[in-house]
Amino acid sequence: MIAERDVEFYREHGYLVVENVFTADEVAAMRAALTELVAGAAGVIANDKVYDLEPSHTPEAPRVRRIKNPVKAHSVFGAMARRPALISVLSKLVSPSLRLHGDKINIKAAHYGSPVEWHQDWAFYPHTNDDVLAVGVLLDDATPENGPLMVIPGSHKGPTWSHHVDGRFAGAMDPAACNVDFDSAVSLLGKAGGCTFHHVRAIHGSAQNTSGKDRPLLLYQIAAADAWDLRGMPADWDEHNSRLIAGEPTLEPRVVPAPIRLPYPPPLKDGSIYENQSVVKNRFFAFDPKTAAASDAAE
Repeated sequence: MIAERDVEFYREHGYLVVENVFTADEVAAMRAALTELVAGAAGVIANDKVYDLEPSHTPEAPRVRRIKNPVKAHSVFGAMARRPALISVLSKLVSPSLRLHGDKINIKAAHYGSPVEWHQDWAFYPHTNDDVLAVGVLLDDATPENGPLMVIPGSHKGPTWSHHVDGRFAGAMDPAACNVDFDSAVSLLGKAGGCTFHHVRAIHGSAQNTSGKDRPLLLYQIAAADAWDLRGMPADWDEHNSRLIAGEPTLEPRVVPAPIRLPYPPPLKDGSIYENQSVVKNRFFAFDPKTAAASDAAE
């Protein structure tokens, strides 16, 4: 799926976009599963273990901004994480032995899909080494207008910035307190079926979707099997090993120097990055309620 020059680009810039990782039929299957899950939000009153809801959500008119743990919620997403084309790319960028340590779907609905403030995944879940990345499976086209994922090139080689507000983890950087050129951000655009890959230490975020087109993004968090989460081991050892999607498990963590900040004390609002970031005071990305209101009126 990728050449050595693509691997070198990822190593240098901290991101990569690869086209046609999934077929049209596979994308259709994932979109159908997502539609089924979103329909299940009808009647849901508040965020729960499956749904993270838009601020404008009501049980009568469901608006979902994230599906939590879609691999557990629908079998198709677990199967797609193990597709040979995806494993081919990951084995070159990360390791021949791979573990799926997290998953979610950010829906970014047309007109009102919420922004995500600048952050580094590494701040949420530092490991013993940083052969860790996130795969963004494009379930629809990502365009400049529909709130695509944005990455600061080369930022994976820099520091781990504070993601705290008033002494507690909040899952977002303060743009005024960081020596980062946010104007250098690159939008990761592509057609449905393609995938984005960004390094765990890369600074990234996304603006509100103000377009008339959804931008659903399935995210798989992938780690080398010898990268161990510094926050501690999971309680269920069998479930932990069931998330191995390629290669063999190991009991020998590989440890490399890396700038680490732990996500403690925990957030005041936990459950998803949207909830974590709800306490952020100095925001980079604006949310335009007029656009969302216009969508309400049109409906």
